Amino acid sequence: MFDLTQFILNTSVKLPAILAALTFHEYAHGWVADKRGDPTARLLGRLTFNPIAHLDPVGTLALIFTPVGWAKPVPVNFDNLRHPRRDMILVAAAGPCANLILASVCALSLRLFDGTAEVGESTGLLSWLSTPVHHMLHWSVLINVALAIFNLIPLLPLDGGRVLAGLLPPRHAASYSRIERYGFVVLMVLMFSGVVDRLIWPPIALVAGLLLGV
Repeated sequence: MFDLTQFILNTSVKLPAILAALTFHEYAHGWVADKRGDPTARLLGRLTFNPIAHLDPVGTLALIFTPVGWAKPVPVNFDNLRHPRRDMILVAAAGPCANLILASVCALSLRLFDGTAEVGESTGLLSWLSTPVHHMLHWSVLINVALAIFNLIPLLPLDGGRVLAGLLPPRHAASYSRIERYGFVVLMVLMFSGVVDRLIWPPIALVAGLLLGV
């Protein structure tokens, strides 16, 4: 039976983690692109930590209800990059790397907070904060790891597809890039068929388990 109260409580601790994960992911894309010669994201106001600038309503809802989701992609003009093929790989990889870094920071914070909470419980300090903060940090690790690994699927327009296109020989990369127009439809089919879950859950469990010490 659906428990609305529990759903609201879970969402209230997941939402900050979701907003941070999506924001850091897109900011990293824009920041690296700007450093590599393309100011498009900065000029359009996307080089910001304001989550409103990056949110895609459907992608955010997907992260609330499922393990995967997405933000509004940061615009990148690859022709402006100093070394387009190499820099495309760096720009694409920046998002997942930012999520893994944030997941690592949250995992470390979780361990430090748990130690502080144990002391606080014995003295009455921080006890009222311990449960929601613990859950928020735990969800942040899971969400950031899931977002990183989901985006590394080698399918355009995901980041993994951009990395693969940059690694392929130019002729093969051009042929591969032509499937991008169908990429979102293919991704939706793979998600609803359960293929994506079977593909990404083992590495998500492995990486999250290592970070959380499970």
